[in-house]
Amino acid sequence: MSDHVLLIEQPGDWKPHFPDYPVVLAADYLTHPDHAAGKSRLRVINLCRSLRYLSVGYYCSLLAEARQHKVVPSVRTLQDLSRKSIYSLDTEDIDRKVARVLGRKRSGLEPTAFEITVFFGQCAPKELREIAQQLFTVFPTPLFKVEFRLVGQWRIEALKPMALNSLDAEQEDAFFSALETYLKRPWRKPRGTRSYKYDLAILQNPEEDLPPSNRAALNHFVRLGRTMGLEVDLIDRRDFGRLAEYDALFIRETTRIDHHTYRFARKASSEGMVVIDDPDSILKCTNKVYLAERLSANKVPTPRTLVLRRENLLTAEEHIGYPVVLKIPDGSFSRGVFKAENRAELEEIGRRLLKESDLILAQEFVYTEFDWRIGVLNKQPLYACQYLMSRKHWQIVNHQAKGRLRQGGARTLAVEDVPPMVIKTALKAANLIGDGLYGVDLKQTDRGMMVIEVNDNPSLDAGVEDALLKEDLYRRILEDFVRRLDLTRKR
Repeated sequence: MSDHVLLIEQPGDWKPHFPDYPVVLAADYLTHPDHAAGKSRLRVINLCRSLRYLSVGYYCSLLAEARQHKVVPSVRTLQDLSRKSIYSLDTEDIDRKVARVLGRKRSGLEPTAFEITVFFGQCAPKELREIAQQLFTVFPTPLFKVEFRLVGQWRIEALKPMALNSLDAEQEDAFFSALETYLKRPWRKPRGTRSYKYDLAILQNPEEDLPPSNRAALNHFVRLGRTMGLEVDLIDRRDFGRLAEYDALFIRETTRIDHHTYRFARKASSEGMVVIDDPDSILKCTNKVYLAERLSANKVPTPRTLVLRRENLLTAEEHIGYPVVLKIPDGSFSRGVFKAENRAELEEIGRRLLKESDLILAQEFVYTEFDWRIGVLNKQPLYACQYLMSRKHWQIVNHQAKGRLRQGGARTLAVEDVPPMVIKTALKAANLIGDGLYGVDLKQTDRGMMVIEVNDNPSLDAGVEDALLKEDLYRRILEDFVRRLDLTRKR
């Protein structure tokens, strides 16, 4: 009895001139009881035409794993290859090698895009064979296409599984040669088939201009999570229907109420998942009117603040004076924040903002060279940063800069080196919101500490917030997810 079997979707996919291999139709594999038991050492090579989610090919890999057959591609690999936002995490390191290899080989007037086919880790161009083998090691798939594009430097643009029936005669010869070599190798357990205690989804948007976490930080979460019993997947807004497959949700996309980020948080919470940012925190933090009222009622020091309507716009002039800062309630990362130097600017900015919201916020302008940001997790300080104002600007982020937004620099400090009053004030503010992950922005002035706002979705960027803690920053956050999940399981 053969120790391997090849699955095809249609009888015509296996042509008369093909070599003599044990071939089984996908429909037979799915339904025939002989394939269900007693063959745990069977190697299954899934060559179905379609491997998309819930297709016949997908179910073949799914049932193969359930039967403890050794299948390529695995369900995990199919999920990884389903979206560039997921597999690009694993191709970043390979991209550096691509840039080195192709940078020497392709330049000048040559095309800025090309593709290769990879069969069981083998490809035709000699200079790319090591890269093809690396890709197959990360994404064990019998046959797939790799698209390369020159954008400043050469990189992998896309990975796309191929179907056996799409190959031409030359490709068929290369495929079966690679298959024969592959079947002679001892079986290696593919990446992603390990057992993880929990599944964590990280919601992110690769197209966001100013995301809460840069790509390097997301890489750290994925890599470290897998060493801590967490299977970490990057998801995007298109994965809303799959959210219940996970145990926890970590939102690393800028949150808003009238936005899919809030719908994800609500859905996760309703499914009993551990979620950061939880929907209550999003509600409380993203609306500056609510936050101002909450801080004032609990005697947390802030700059002088007023809630304005069309009818009382000029009270800002009387009670605060100029310059005065005007804010839309749900702005973030310095968006929707403007400074009025006189009555004309107050009226012009106020009228414009009041078209978006019936209420806006007026706040005393307090200039400092930097803002404190204290990261708080589970009611304890996590990290401390000083964010410097953008050059020749009064905010940390200058969205009006020519060309593109500009940001000031940052200094990261050990929590124990921060003045105690900064930490005490930050904790008082954050603990009014909940026990999640928050970033409290404060100004240290001659009049004492002032809380500017509490962020439910604070920045966690590699090279900034992790400058001192390094990997421990991500590990502490992931450990808190595990702690919460363990508590949930005990209930």
